[in-house]
Amino acid sequence: MRNRIYIYGLILVILMAGCTSPNRGITTVSTKETLAPQAPKQQPTGTLQVYYLDVGQGDSTLIRTPNGQNVLIDGGTNGQGENVVNYLKQYGVKELEAVIATHPDADHIGGLDTVIDAIPVKSVYAPRVSHTTKTYKDFLMAVKNRGLKIKAAKAGLELPLDGVTAEFLAPVGDYGKDLNAWSAVLKVTYKNTSYLFSGDAERKSETDMVNSGANLKADVYKVGHHGSDTSTSAEFLKAIHPTYAVISVGKDNKYGHPKDVVMDRLNEARVKVFRTDEQGTIVSTSNGNTITFETER
Repeated sequence: MRNRIYIYGLILVILMAGCTSPNRGITTVSTKETLAPQAPKQQPTGTLQVYYLDVGQGDSTLIRTPNGQNVLIDGGTNGQGENVVNYLKQYGVKELEAVIATHPDADHIGGLDTVIDAIPVKSVYAPRVSHTTKTYKDFLMAVKNRGLKIKAAKAGLELPLDGVTAEFLAPVGDYGKDLNAWSAVLKVTYKNTSYLFSGDAERKSETDMVNSGANLKADVYKVGHHGSDTSTSAEFLKAIHPTYAVISVGKDNKYGHPKDVVMDRLNEARVKVFRTDEQGTIVSTSNGNTITFETER
């Protein structure tokens, strides 16, 4: 029998005159690691839930808002499309308020055509950069077949969600043919808690976000580019100042992700790290003040 492991952490943020962050009051954040609950998963009332799906070497994240709206960020590789659809059905998702394709790389958008074909979607967001691959064309065709047009993901744009704030922090500028730099970066805030989803954004984009003056602080950080040393610069990590980080990565991948330098940087910053290659699908739940985590294994 697998054991349940409970980890409780307590953070007290002391607000001083003139130093109050607009997104952080006095927030208590804790973690709980246990087995992922069996379907159907009933979302606790008044909570925001984030599912970092285990899609191997790729990215796919489901956000469920307190008011029952669902947002999917990326869909893993082509071979993961059916798995993502099965995850969504397991979690009771019948409609997606929004689908976000962070950038055209196959390990992020590969499964999105399968998802869009299988589940009704209201809106699709992607940065204004294209690709010539069949994978990207399949994604475009799936969007077209739904009768939708892609909305440009860019810094300052907010998703029309109820009860939470979801704002794109990137792309900030024009990055030519650098697909990773174009990555759509989304920050979701629910009351006194916040999450940052960074796609494959690398140092160039990270620097632009820091220099933009946007509030990057977040309790939970989805580590950029699967833990590559091209992302999670010291300056960017300091600006986020997360308590938790999640790395979406495949086992024994050929890239050596996550890189030791990134893991060292996170450890030095005393960030609690979760990894899909080691713990499977990771579920984070926020009631607006407290954040908990459940892991598949």
